[in-house]
Amino acid sequence: MADRRASWLKGVLDLLVLAVLARGESYGYAIAKTLDEAGLGRIKGGTLYPVLNRLEEAGLVEAEFRATERGPGRRYYRLTDQGRSTLGEQSDLWQAFESSVREVLEKGTRE
Repeated sequence: MADRRASWLKGVLDLLVLAVLARGESYGYAIAKTLDEAGLGRIKGGTLYPVLNRLEEAGLVEAEFRATERGPGRRYYRLTDQGRSTLGEQSDLWQAFESSVREVLEKGTRE
């Protein structure tokens, strides 16, 4: 059976990005690095930036471009009030789902 982690991550990436931004504003590379350091693997820009754009269009995050003294400028993202509310609601739903999956898996491996 193939490694399914990439497809699992795809299903929960929006929620994870919101959770990272709940810690404070950040930019794309730093968000990807945080998720990688959490053990979720390297997330490419071609995957992450469409998520950030979708969250911005939905009103869950706001973005601001900032010039830097060195190198290219960056878009910084932060949660909106709606994003924080959505994070709470979706976190509760995810935890209930994860609990159900864990229960089925535990029963299946004990038999």
